[in-house]
Amino acid sequence: MKRKTTKSRSYNAVSRQAKAEETRARILATAKAQFSERGVDVVTIDDIASKAGVASPTVYALFRSKAGLLKAIIQGTFFGPHYARVAERTQTTEDPFELLRITASISRVIFDAERVEIGLMRGVSAFSPELKSVEAEFERIRFHLQEGRARLLVKTFPAARKLGLTKVCDIMWMYTGRDIYRMLVLERGWSSNDYEEWLGLTLIQAFTRRQQWTAS
Repeated sequence: MKRKTTKSRSYNAVSRQAKAEETRARILATAKAQFSERGVDVVTIDDIASKAGVASPTVYALFRSKAGLLKAIIQGTFFGPHYARVAERTQTTEDPFELLRITASISRVIFDAERVEIGLMRGVSAFSPELKSVEAEFERIRFHLQEGRARLLVKTFPAARKLGLTKVCDIMWMYTGRDIYRMLVLERGWSSNDYEEWLGLTLIQAFTRRQQWTAS
């Protein structure tokens, strides 16, 4: 009898966890759809709760605020399974050339996913202060995630060492940013493959060539 009770409790715990995950996913999908259709600044937590079929306190309990929802949506878009597979490659090599090519792959994965998953939401809410604030936070995260690779470049290449860590971080962050992806892929019609290949070569040239801009 005791064994049956233990199994029943274990099953109930797993069932509750699965239900909680399903509820969370449904709220996020609803929020993304509402933000994409009506704009971040217009949609309220009550709107999202009603459309998702849950109580507003449930949304607050899971995400705390609209900014929390935005963070969860963007994090899931930027740092999903595809990103994890590519980023994992940075842990298995110390070849600086390969790390720069992987850096280009990571940028391609992030901005391809953004274009497909939340491009419409960003377009509708282009002037939303709340969205801009959350995106700025993720830009800071993206900047700091590159710092380890930048340190290896400074250690390995005299040209990068001459620039110094701060400027190497700044240059890498600039080249791998959204604006260059937008101009080349979205506005000029480059394929994602062409963008990734160009970016990898450009990063290698920027930090390994003998003659380059001298930092003052």
